[in-house]
Amino acid sequence: MTSPLLAEKTGLSSPTVNAALTYLVNLGILEEITGRQRGRVYAYQGYLDILSEGTESPPLRGTT
Repeated sequence: MTSPLLAEKTGLSSPTVNAALTYLVNLGILEEITGRQRGRVYAYQGYLDILSEGTESPPLRGTT
């Protein structure tokens, strides 16, 4: 999710959304995943972990 998208969907101001995102990042709930200063994207890693569960590649034969 991005700050502008959240502001649009919630009707909250950009400063309010940015403050909430910063707070959630500081709590360890969200993670900023782009490493950029502008156009940042935030994700809830716990949700991504659940979605990717069971999608790991099986080990190659002959390796341990």
